[in-house]
Order: sequence, then structure tokens, then C-alpha cells
Amino acid sequence: MKADPAAQAALLEVQALDSRADQLRYQRSHLAELAEIASLTASRSRDDDERRDQQIVVDDLNAAQRKADLDVEQVKARRARDADRMAQGLITNPRDLERMQQELGSLERRISVLEDEELEIMERVEEAQGRLDELTQRVAGSDERLAELAAVRDEKTAAIDAELTTLAAEREPVAAGLPDDLTALYERLRASKGGVGAAALRQRRCTGCQLGIDNAELAVIRAAADDEVLRCEECQRILVRVEDSGL
Repeated sequence: MKADPAAQAALLEVQALDSRADQLRYQRSHLAELAEIASLTASRSRDDDERRDQQIVVDDLNAAQRKADLDVEQVKARRARDADRMAQGLITNPRDLERMQQELGSLERRISVLEDEELEIMERVEEAQGRLDELTQRVAGSDERLAELAAVRDEKTAAIDAELTTLAAEREPVAAGLPDDLTALYERLRASKGGVGAAALRQRRCTGCQLGIDNAELAVIRAAADDEVLRCEECQRILVRVEDSGL
């Protein structure tokens, strides 16, 4: 393949711009904020799932507490009615009076049991509510941190995208002057060689694979016409001669 030496030099410029663009795209996809956002989003999801489950526990316990409160009030109301009837002397039959007194004793014991149960439920409600508050705060804290990270990510991404736009604008006129066959070869090699399709021969070394060129190959390169498109014998990349090639 033949290409004007100026076109080969321009190809190195295109390669430099493409390499910088590749670096920028890698940076954009590997921002530190992205890893933290992914990790925090996962932990936030777990916390929010637990928070929803804990809310159900709290709601059930609150319902149980309301029922316990009602049970206590109902028994106390019955005790008050019976005590009031006795205080007003409405029960005159000795046997009925004795039965009423026994019932009042039974109600007192029932109230004591219900109040113990009520206290136990209140303690469980307090503990469950504390856990719910903790999870709610953690989710809120995660949301706040995620918003901060997203803002930083967006700022960095915008800066990278702006630089990529600038690089694309710089690349377009340089690449437009390259021969089609040279461009096609370069793009094919770039796709198969980790983004580097063309490399400079600098100080008798291919800057693509970083291997030195042996004397026999150097002799072939020296003898090649200036417009001959050379390939590195080791990595097969386009090898462009420059001022400090060492030929």
C-alpha cells in the first residue's frame, strides 16, 4: 500500500486523537462515583425493603396496642359499673352481693393481666418504631448521598463529553485528508489491536507493541520508499517513520 508521507504523519495525529478519546470514554465509564452509586443503590434498596417490612410490623403492633387499650378500658368500665352499683346499694341480696364482690376481684386480676400485656406491646412498639426510624433515616441519608454523587457524576460526564466533542472536531479535518484504503486499514487494525492501529517508529522501536526492531528489519525499512506503508513485523500495526526513528 502506498500513501504520501504527510498522510502517514497525519494518521499518527488521528491515532493520538483517537487514543485520547478512548481514554476519555474509559474515564467516563469508570468514574469513582459510578461504583459508589451502584453500591449505595444496592444497599439503599435492601434498607428500603427492610423499612417496608418494618413498617408492617409497626402497623401490626400499633393495631395490637389499640386492641389492648380497648380491652383494658372495657374491663375497667365494667368494674366501675359494678362498683358503682354496689356503692349505691342497688344490690341487697347477700348472695348477689357476694357474687358481685367475687366478680370485682376477678375483674381486678383480669385488668392486671391485660395491663401487663398492654405494657409488653408498648415496649415492642417502641423497639419496632426505633428500628423503623433508623431504617428511614438510613434510606434518607442514602438518597441525599446519591443526589450528591449524581451531581458530581453529571458534572464530570459533561466535562468529558465536551472534550470528546472538541476532539471529534479536531479529528474530522485531519481524517478527511487520509486515503480511503489507509483509513480502512487503520480502522480494521484499531478494532483488533486494542484501539491502536498506527504507531510511530521511534528510536528503532515500535511504539505500538514497544518492541525493538532488529537490524535486518531496519535495513528493509531504510530501503523502503517514503510513500510505502510499513507494518510492524511483531504486532502488524501500521508503522510510521518519524524524525527520531533511528534509521
